[in-house]
Amino acid sequence: MRAPLFWQNPPEQPGWQAHLLKPLSSLYGFATARRVRKSPDITPNCPVICVGNLSAGGTGKTPTVIALIEHLRPQNVHVVSRGYGGTETGPTRVSERRHKAADVGDEPLLIAAFAPTWIAQDRAEGVRAAENDGAEIILLDDGFQNPSVAKSFSIVVVDAALGFGNGRILPAGPLREPVEQGLKRADLLLSIGDENAQGHFLKKWGPRVSVPHATAHLKTLETGMDWQGQRVMAFAGIAHPEKFFTTLRGLGADLIRTEALSDHQPLSDALMKRLEIEAMALSAQLVTTEKDAVRLPPSFRQKVLTLPVRLEFDDKAHLSEVLNRLTLA
Repeated sequence: MRAPLFWQNPPEQPGWQAHLLKPLSSLYGFATARRVRKSPDITPNCPVICVGNLSAGGTGKTPTVIALIEHLRPQNVHVVSRGYGGTETGPTRVSERRHKAADVGDEPLLIAAFAPTWIAQDRAEGVRAAENDGAEIILLDDGFQNPSVAKSFSIVVVDAALGFGNGRILPAGPLREPVEQGLKRADLLLSIGDENAQGHFLKKWGPRVSVPHATAHLKTLETGMDWQGQRVMAFAGIAHPEKFFTTLRGLGADLIRTEALSDHQPLSDALMKRLEIEAMALSAQLVTTEKDAVRLPPSFRQKVLTLPVRLEFDDKAHLSEVLNRLTLA
């Protein structure tokens, strides 16, 4: 399993690496601050809800986007994403039948199963394409630090267990910009985690939260699969694979072996064949995440089980009230 990043240390104990990288962090922070002050290139006629973060890496944006799509039905919601790791530059509407993860990125391909999804290196062009295609609401997947599109409402997502790491800016820490600076532009902070993680987040970061704060948690989707005692070999190419492995253990699965891959790592035939041989030797079933599953080679899609999760908001009534005010404005 990969070692924790040094920037996950508490902010009051920043480590020697963070001190050494402070000059580079200052330059990165200055560039971000200058960028976010630019005027938008486009102000869409429909509401644009930005789902972003202050930290690099996985915070739960994709599950949040999927949950918002479901929450906003039956309105015609479109998603605009940059399409990390894909070869298409866009604006391109993602097709589950025509595209592969290598074309458009794994997250857009996953989200496309729930709503019309566009990828575009230029987010303003992606938003124009979605609006021209009849979008009534646009969810901007990431792009909180991108000023090209005027946002109607911005949600900053944070992993409650990890918080904002050591509170330092890249590369000395996980942040794209200082917490206080980013939250000034946000309309809502959404922390994702169980009750213990939420308590930990409030204790450490609560005094610095200056915007309305909502909470949510991830819940496994019932598929009829009984994981109790199931011998599994789990692999995941997400930002924090250990969270996936912990979820499987919590369901009672017997994790014989785990393989932590790099985030968005291509699942080549050679890699999957090696994992298959190891799983067979261990008499274990291969299991992965939904995001990884869309990158599987076709010949392995029937051989690997997927554990789907969904985001549940802890106060749906309050969220509905906020979103209704936005969409009816």
